[in-house]
Amino acid sequence: MRLEGKVAIITGAGSGLGKEAAFLFAKEGATVVVADYNENASEIVVNEIIQDGGQALAVKVNVANHANVKLMVKTVMDHYGKIDILINNAGITADSTLLKMTDEQWHNVINVNLTGVYYCTREVAPHMVANGSGKIVNTSSIVGRMGNFGQTNYAAAKGALLSMTQTWAKELGRKGITVNAVAPGFIETDMTKKMPETVLQGMKEKVAVQRLGSPRDVANMYLFLSSSESNYVNGAVMPVDGGLSI
Repeated sequence: MRLEGKVAIITGAGSGLGKEAAFLFAKEGATVVVADYNENASEIVVNEIIQDGGQALAVKVNVANHANVKLMVKTVMDHYGKIDILINNAGITADSTLLKMTDEQWHNVINVNLTGVYYCTREVAPHMVANGSGKIVNTSSIVGRMGNFGQTNYAAAKGALLSMTQTWAKELGRKGITVNAVAPGFIETDMTKKMPETVLQGMKEKVAVQRLGSPRDVANMYLFLSSSESNYVNGAVMPVDGGLSI
């Protein structure tokens, strides 16, 4: 198994891409910390992992709250004594065009999608440094490179993640820690399932491979960047978009 003996924190793992990654990492031998603001959702994921023979721990956290993040890291260290992998997956949207966007929409998205990643990484990184190794994966988006109508806040946060990723790769690489980013494109989620078929078809036609991605497509990239197979990959932004951004 590719993550045998590793302890992995996955934020936003109660649903969506994080949930898929939690299941995949557990199957690959990791002890998975299912970190999510929705405590009930994270408990359900943990129970499924344990029933399938894996190891997991549910931790409630609001990544935008520094005290919450510090408590999460302390809880993990108290339980396992180390953190090998951090997947900064948690994120929210609050879409609006520039002229209609409220300060609340701006700050909420920036606080979770950008500041939350900063808090989690700042608290986890010292433990990785002490251990002489670690894998950090940040979830950006093609929107961080291309922009998107009605997503000033989201695009700003996801774009900034790319610069932070490359900065941290330079700072932490010499300490045995790799830092990379994943930039998903159009992915099948509960939200896209509710969209009209005509809208979905239009999205698919924009993608070179003519389909939407699956959560497993993204989770597979998380896995690669968290495994020893990517030990010489550092500061990279890995698109998982079916060719949408080319």
